[in-house]
Amino acid sequence: RVVIVGFDGMAPEIVDVMLEAGRLPNLAKLRGAGTYTRLGTTCPAMSPVAWSSFMTGAGPGRHGIFDFLHRDPRTYLPNLSSAQIRPPRRMLRLGKLQLPLSRPTLRQLRRSKPFWSVLGEHGIFSTVLRVPITFPPERFSGLLLSGMCVPDLRGTQGSFTFFSTAAESDTEHIGGLRLPLTRSNGVLRGSLPGPPRAGSPDGEPAEAAFRLIPNGDGAARLEIDGQRIGLRQREYSEWVPVGFRMGAGIRAAGICRFYLKQLSPEVELYVSPINIDPERPALPVSHPAAYAIYLSKRLGRYATLGLAEDTWALNEGVLDDGAFLEQCRLLFEERERMLFNSLANMRHGCLVCVFDTTDRVQHMFWRYRENDHPAPLE
Repeated sequence: RVVIVGFDGMAPEIVDVMLEAGRLPNLAKLRGAGTYTRLGTTCPAMSPVAWSSFMTGAGPGRHGIFDFLHRDPRTYLPNLSSAQIRPPRRMLRLGKLQLPLSRPTLRQLRRSKPFWSVLGEHGIFSTVLRVPITFPPERFSGLLLSGMCVPDLRGTQGSFTFFSTAAESDTEHIGGLRLPLTRSNGVLRGSLPGPPRAGSPDGEPAEAAFRLIPNGDGAARLEIDGQRIGLRQREYSEWVPVGFRMGAGIRAAGICRFYLKQLSPEVELYVSPINIDPERPALPVSHPAAYAIYLSKRLGRYATLGLAEDTWALNEGVLDDGAFLEQCRLLFEERERMLFNSLANMRHGCLVCVFDTTDRVQHMFWRYRENDHPAPLE
């Protein structure tokens, strides 16, 4: 058996200090029992480039991934460098409506063959969990759950929604949506935007209406899509499945977490990016398709979004440091459950699992290591 566990963006200078301080005892045991050395990286030293080289053994000149984005030479607009999602080719036009008659076209833009495909060709089974740049999933002799660059249900790389009873400020916002909560007879109402409606010429989103009913003890009841969910201040809900009516009998399934930021003096409710529901995936997120469903049934619903840690919400002050770290902890534990479940079921072959929470935490908290860092401290 071969087991590879990767930690994205894990700065070795921090690891060395923590090892010497005795704060990483398990890694210290591995170091003592084997070889410990620093890895080289690619040029440029970026996650999509480095992980593409890790899996293929090729440099960016061969596998074709040089960045997160590449420029469309026709329009000069940025596109994902690793995957292409095109709308359905066949459409039924009924006046202004355009109804899809086929599925979207997905294309993996990374060239070169990953090593688990080579292993499969030689009869060796592999399980691949959340390795970056594996969307859309490719067919091979094994199991794969896609990682970095899986979009959310809206088609973005992660767009939160923030509801509030407060008046909107004039501050410029870049990531996420900020929407009002309306209050009537002690009940707050809002509408959660989902993906664009099928056939809508102007991209109007499907929506899921909800009610939020405070109960006076720092908690509230959320009613959405036929469900009643108890929320407490400054605590995340479990993953909540939400369906969006797209028109013509089409329904898109997503999942999200709700975080009741405060109930007074204004009510503020954060909603995570709407992930593709692993039990009813609107786009393929695993190979075979049933693998994502199996993991959800076995371990509970989990994040499918490639960049699941909501750095935009932290950047824009919607989440504070503590709330962001709690979100990271929940996501990290999901990945742990996947890894240990796969280890328990593994008799032979290769297992690859990547944890990328380390990368997000270091990006967002490096400001505490530099006195002249431009980002503010809490």
